[in-house]
Amino acid sequence: MKKRFIPLMLAAAFCLPTLALAEDAVSSASVANFYLVSTTNPDGSPNAAYFIFGMTKLNDQYYLQLGLAENQSKANLTENGQGVAVYAATPSNEEGAKPFAVSGARILFQSVTDESVVEELSKNAHPGAMFFEVTEVRPLG
Repeated sequence: MKKRFIPLMLAAAFCLPTLALAEDAVSSASVANFYLVSTTNPDGSPNAAYFIFGMTKLNDQYYLQLGLAENQSKANLTENGQGVAVYAATPSNEEGAKPFAVSGARILFQSVTDESVVEELSKNAHPGAMFFEVTEVRPLG
């Protein structure tokens, strides 16, 4: 029992400085927003990753632009072409504000299959960017 307890106590002691910083990180996060892209793995399990994505409008249609490294999210999007992007505004520092994101959107998207649209969108994008048509936007929460 003692042999298990000592490493556990050491691990907890190492976490204390991180926990002390966490409150400051949360309070200073109000100057930024966060982005999440969710996909489905081949086995049906969920995959979520933090990305900063771009939004482009072309011919009255919105498109999501992602620049992804070779990772599971990119493999999932290449395979099934669907995902959900979440944009959330971080909490306000104002008196009485809720301590969690209350505004933002869930953005459902699918791969762009029209090569002429991809070509047009690629003109102002970084090489290798992937484009997805926004199919639905739902409020966050």
